[in-house]
Amino acid sequence: MSELPSTKPYLLRAIYEWCTDAGFTPYVAVAVDETVRVPLEFVKNGEIVLNVSALATNRLRIGNDAIEFQARFGGVPRDVYVPIERVVAIYARENGQGMAFDVPRPSSSAGGPPTAADSTRAAGPLLPAAPLPAPAGDGTRPPTPGAPRPGERPRLTRVK
Repeated sequence: MSELPSTKPYLLRAIYEWCTDAGFTPYVAVAVDETVRVPLEFVKNGEIVLNVSALATNRLRIGNDAIEFQARFGGVPRDVYVPIERVVAIYARENGQGMAFDVPRPSSSAGGPPTAADSTRAAGPLLPAAPLPAPAGDGTRPPTPGAPRPGERPRLTRVK
């Protein structure tokens, strides 16, 4: 019997499509490690949040193994490669609705108790518990009233 493919890339594509159909801006939060290719100067606390809207990306491809696209960071075009297993969440910037995923993270205290960051990872539909971060890059839109501060980590809560 062959192993079934992961549902994660299908869920990512579905949330992305829902965001774009509803006129929302899809963001992807990524746990950065050596397999992720992003501008490291925009990585904060081992994570980066990327605006993956059609206006912010060129040649976006959400495949079964990776998300790939080209985007401008500080006005400079850069290639981005994110393995699907490194995606922490996908959500709409405007209302925080989306989905988060468990992503293994190296811990500085191996075998230690879970950290506050660990409690923000959940599977299932989500609602914001705190302001969501702005994406990396030069941001071509003016700030939305009440918009999150740059560099904040998303804090998503599981909806039951």
